[in-house]
Formats: sequence, C-alpha cells, structure tokens
Amino acid sequence: MSEKNGWDTYSKLVLQQLETLSSGIEGLRSELQHVKEQLTELKAKEDRVQDLKIWKEKMDDIASPPQLKEALLEIEELKEFKTKSVTAFMVIQALMAGALALTNMIS
Repeated sequence: MSEKNGWDTYSKLVLQQLETLSSGIEGLRSELQHVKEQLTELKAKEDRVQDLKIWKEKMDDIASPPQLKEALLEIEELKEFKTKSVTAFMVIQALMAGALALTNMIS
C-alpha cells in the first residue's frame, strides 16, 4: 500500500511539474509572437529607410543641397521680380488711361 501511496505522490509531483512547464512554454510562445511582431515592424521601418536612402542618393545625383538652396533663392528672387513687374505694368496702364482721358478732354 505504501508503494501505491508513493506512486500517487510521485505522479502528482510529475503532473505538477508538467503543468508548470506547459505554462512556461505558453509564456514563451506569447513572448516569441510579440518579438515576431516587433521584428516585422522593424523590417517595415528598415524598408522605408532604404527607400529614403535611395531617394536621397538620386536627389544628390541631380543636385546637391547647396545647389537646391541656391535654386530656391533664385526662385524667390524671380517671384519678387514678377510682383514688381506686374505692379509697374499696372501703374503704367493707369497712367496711359489717364493720359488718354486727358487728351480726350482737351480735344
């Protein structure tokens, strides 16, 4: 009888250890799944970084950053010139209209 009681105790101990191991394995599986998700996110970010790197290399082939800055300054100057030119044209048009009106009044 004592041999059967010893076996029951031993089998309960083994069962308890198996349950502990099972819960540990489930925890590891959960952590592994989380790590896989993070790895997928990192790979997506790496792909975006690679795309940006390729784009930058292409842009550097076209124009360097100082050249782009200079081009933007030139564009700003051209915008100012356009504004001044349109304003001067409108003033001259107004003066011409006034001169024509004055010659019509004199005649």
